[in-house]
Formats: sequence, C-alpha cells, structure tokens
Amino acid sequence: MDDYRVVNKASWDERVAAHAASPDYKLAQYEQDPDFIGQVVSFDRPRLGDISGLRGVHLQCHIGTDTVSLARLGARMSGLDFSGPAIAQAQAFADKLGHEIDFHQADVYDAVEVLGAASYDLVFTGIGALCWIPSIERWAQTVAGLLKPGGRLFLREGHPMMWALEGGDHGDLVALDYPYFETAEPMVFDDGGTYVETEAEFTNNLTHSWNHGLGEIVTALFEAGMQLTSLMEHDSAPWQNFPGKMTVDADGEWRLTEHPERLAATYTLQAVRR
Repeated sequence: MDDYRVVNKASWDERVAAHAASPDYKLAQYEQDPDFIGQVVSFDRPRLGDISGLRGVHLQCHIGTDTVSLARLGARMSGLDFSGPAIAQAQAFADKLGHEIDFHQADVYDAVEVLGAASYDLVFTGIGALCWIPSIERWAQTVAGLLKPGGRLFLREGHPMMWALEGGDHGDLVALDYPYFETAEPMVFDDGGTYVETEAEFTNNLTHSWNHGLGEIVTALFEAGMQLTSLMEHDSAPWQNFPGKMTVDADGEWRLTEHPERLAATYTLQAVRR
C-alpha cells in the first residue's frame, strides 16, 4: 500500500490554491472586517468561552482561517499542517492581516517533537481532520503531549455515524456503506473535485482515510491522560454531506431536510489533561 501521507499530501497540496481562491473560505471577509470570525469557530464560540491570552495550537490547520479566527478571539496561536503549500498560504495570510501566528509544516504525529512538550493551554482541531489519520490512539497521545497539565482539547468533528453513511445513489435513502470503527486498512477513494466552490480541475485525486468511533476517541483520550469535560452531538454540519437531502440555515449549517433529529452529524468534544 502506498504511504497514506504521500498520497493524501499530494491531494491536499494541489487543492490549496483553489481553496484560498474560493468564496467558501471567505478570505476577503477576513481582510475587510478585522472582527470577522469563520463559521466553524463561530458555531462553538459559546462553548469556547474566553480564550484571551491562552497559548493555542491548531492541528491540521490547512490554510489557517480557523487559526486566524482563534487569534482574533485573543489566543496566541500556532498552526501545524503536513502540506507545505497550505502552511505557506496560511503564514502569508496571517502576516497580511497583522496576526502574529507561527505556522509549521509537519505530520500531526510529529507535533510534540516540532512544537514542544507541555507547551500549550489549548489544542484545537476542526472539521474534517481526524479522518486523515490511521490511529486515533497516537493522535490522543500527541494531544496530551502538547498540553500543559490542565490544558484543554477543543474538537468539533464530523460524527462517525455520518461518516459511515453514503447518500449518493440510493434515491431518497442514505445507506450504511462505510466502517464506523477504526480499521487497519484505509478507505481508498479516487474522486476529482473538492468540497468548495471552484472551477479548478485536479490530477491528484487518490486519498486514504479512516473513520474513528466515538467510543474509540473518548477511550484513546482517557488512556492518554485526558479527562472528558464535555461532549455535545449536533444535528448539523457546516457542509452538505448528503446533496439534495439537506437544507442550510442562516448560519451556514446543513441538516437533513426530513427528520434531522435522526442524524448525529457532528459533535463538539472538550477534554483537559489530568
């Protein structure tokens, strides 16, 4: 099997320019309004609380818009991603906006070595990150290693229930097509396009990904020395996971059009290092 990092990095590297140019990432709004906060961070702002002065790191930060949003809420932020083009874009964008954010190119599993052990008050991970890593246990150990005692993990992610479903070719139904639990072998996809509005065409379309069950995530964090403090499941996601079967609200959150209470679409998890 090809190294998943090489395969996935080629895909993400190629999509950086299209993502930065897409209206979906709202780079223009960040430039025009110094108080603008992106949708992912805005959704969880009541749960984030006051983060002023906290030393924070955003893992798998991509082009850094959520990192900038956290900095605008007062945290002293770093960002880390395995894509060189993404890190270059993120650093240039933060510098242009006048934010003192340091971005680092590295695999997420190397974050403690790159950034320093017990160096952070806050570790933040956003939507669509955990599916790109094969071991949730190693990830949890990385998070715990980065945090100071009493430091906090803040995670909003797609729910493994939703990741296990496929809504494409089943009429009005969604079907249980993918694993719910972490598997040794990845799910392999070869799909063109991307999740933002763009006319760009791509050549690196092969990706490897994994699902991680909610129990697996909580257990991995506990065994890494973390204490769960909050877990909230949501019926909405900030993208249309099932085209034609979801409706968007005024805040950009998508829910099943019929009976949204049937689907756990995303979750917000918080834990502190013991």
